[in-house]
Amino acid sequence: MDTQAGQDARRRPAEAGVTQVGDDAWTDGNAPESRLTANEVAHSWAGRAFTDERLDVAGQLGLAFGLLDLLDDYWVTCEIRFADRGPGGPLPSGVLWDGYRRRLEAPEAADAVTYSLWADWFEDRDTCEAAFAEVLGRDAGRLHTDSPQPLLRRARRVLECSGPVPWAVKESAYAVAARLPALFEGLLGSHRDVYGDLDPSAALTAGHSAAR
Repeated sequence: MDTQAGQDARRRPAEAGVTQVGDDAWTDGNAPESRLTANEVAHSWAGRAFTDERLDVAGQLGLAFGLLDLLDDYWVTCEIRFADRGPGGPLPSGVLWDGYRRRLEAPEAADAVTYSLWADWFEDRDTCEAAFAEVLGRDAGRLHTDSPQPLLRRARRVLECSGPVPWAVKESAYAVAARLPALFEGLLGSHRDVYGDLDPSAALTAGHSAAR
């Protein structure tokens, strides 16, 4: 997505002889006949992004996002979170959440990003409120039937994985989304979430309002 970050993300492993030879196949220069999966490369390289002394912290985070685009693997998001929550954190908030928003808005699949939100940022009561605000809550007032498609795409993806977010945090955004047919399916996905947090009476009121 970010051309420079993507080039750096590919170049760093290549400097050590790790190159891509297929959609989900990589080879290690030290063992050219063996094949690595994207997940194996992510485990080896994603954490290294945050130890690259050639870059400042924002640059390291950009490199990590470049690796995420390159590998499309959830483990890269784990390393981003480890860096944010670890002793060297927090990471620059603007860069972190802009990286998430951009990937949620992109036409390409964003499964690693949405799973990261659902399993990590939204399930953690220490981070769920800030994370939801950054990826959707603060923009809920901008949601309309004629909103730009990237914004609607981001909203739909966030709603679909927002089940664990406490009801009090997401209620106002849900009330807006319930009025928009393009986003209502995302609300259903959240309701069906095994870890979903929903206030039945408030949700029913929002649903009735949307139906009128």
